Amino acid sequence: MEQEKRELTFLLAAPERRLLRAMAARLPRRIRSNHLTAIGVAGAVGAAGGYALSGFHVAWLWVASLMLAVNWFGDSLDGTLARVRRHERPRYGYYLDHLVDAFNTAIVGIGIGLSPFLLIEVSLVLVVIYLTLSINLYLESSVFGVFRLAYGRLGPTEVRIALIIGNTLVAVGGGPLGAWQQWVPAVANGAALVLVATMVLLLGVRFGRNLHRLARLEPLPRA
Repeated sequence: MEQEKRELTFLLAAPERRLLRAMAARLPRRIRSNHLTAIGVAGAVGAAGGYALSGFHVAWLWVASLMLAVNWFGDSLDGTLARVRRHERPRYGYYLDHLVDAFNTAIVGIGIGLSPFLLIEVSLVLVVIYLTLSINLYLESSVFGVFRLAYGRLGPTEVRIALIIGNTLVAVGGGPLGAWQQWVPAVANGAALVLVATMVLLLGVRFGRNLHRLARLEPLPRA
């Protein structure tokens, strides 16, 4: 996608873009975008492992948070590096970004579902609806020529920060699980179900609006 066609509307888009550009300008030339993509995938796998192991000790949530930061570093910086160096491969990079984002989302979601804090069924529903929203974003960008990396004011960066804050709130108590299990799973599952309902509603609104817009752009022939 061309840079001028990207719309980053989430809350931290502007400061994040400045930070990423500054980081990309300082990276050694031997580091390429594909290397950063691989780092992002490793971060997602590490975060999933941290969540899955948090049932043994909440200290693993610190690992999950660290790996979410690693995932952000690789996943967000790979495209910025290509644009800063002016050698972006739009079709290749666009395809790779969507494929990797889908994998990262799925693996982190499964890891959270394997933790003691969220039911695996709820986690899988979250993953499915999130991926559906991502597919819709891809289709919107293909049909309307504009890539929006967010719905409203929430994007991938805000989601990672929310997860890290949640990890921290649970992990500060330290020690094995126990008292935490009395209320954290109920709160987490309740919040996740509210999020699912919100995402389904948002998808329905966007779907209807897109169909209406397309009907005006390309009206059906009259019989």
